[in-house]
Amino acid sequence: MDATRFEYLLRLGDDALVITQRLGEWSARAPEMEEDIALSNIALDQLGVARLLLAYAGEIEGAGRDEDALAFLRHDHEFRNAQLVEIDDDRDFGVMIIRLLCVAALQHPLYEALTGSTDERIAAIAAKAVKESAYHLDHASLWTVRLGDGTAESHRRMVAALDTVWPFTYELFESDDVTRAVAAEGIGVDPTTLRERWNDTVGGVLKTATLEAPETVWRPTGGRTGRHTEALSYLLAEMQVLHRAHPGATW
Repeated sequence: MDATRFEYLLRLGDDALVITQRLGEWSARAPEMEEDIALSNIALDQLGVARLLLAYAGEIEGAGRDEDALAFLRHDHEFRNAQLVEIDDDRDFGVMIIRLLCVAALQHPLYEALTGSTDERIAAIAAKAVKESAYHLDHASLWTVRLGDGTAESHRRMVAALDTVWPFTYELFESDDVTRAVAAEGIGVDPTTLRERWNDTVGGVLKTATLEAPETVWRPTGGRTGRHTEALSYLLAEMQVLHRAHPGATW
């Protein structure tokens, strides 16, 4: 079970870590100064949770890897994040907001459920994260409505953003031996059980924003087993370069 728990923690931690990097790219690029600050704070929330999860994963693994080693010394095929959090938004604010909406709409009920985990450490991390994820969801929802139900141009761009993001959302609810095992032990959550609530939450926001989820037959997958888009390689190259250039350095 330790190997399964380690794998599950990586999935949760890598989701939070990778979206941290994507959100951090918006520092000083958002449309308003207040939004620069808001997105930076959301990124810091995600980073805090990623650190806790990866630190615990390192302890469970027992191979001497701490949170820094897991973040900065793994290659792309060793990451277990969903592809949704890694795709490049090409500095498109709409894509970033729709992705944040979809991720937060999953993380909030997920962390809520994990507060009842039989693993006390996971439950404690979730208790911290659930409060923050509620704000992330609210923030993304407000922007989605503001832009979707805004001008003709903002509406058009949000429709395009949905077309970009939506195919990657299906992977969020895939279940496998890992998720079924941790769910059976009461340690984690089978993501299939979160789909209905996610649909209600995201669907409600899109309806208010005068947007509709697109029909799609392309449903990329593989992130949970280490198959990623090329975007993750570029993201990791930027995120890891300093640590790899100066191994063992401390402030």
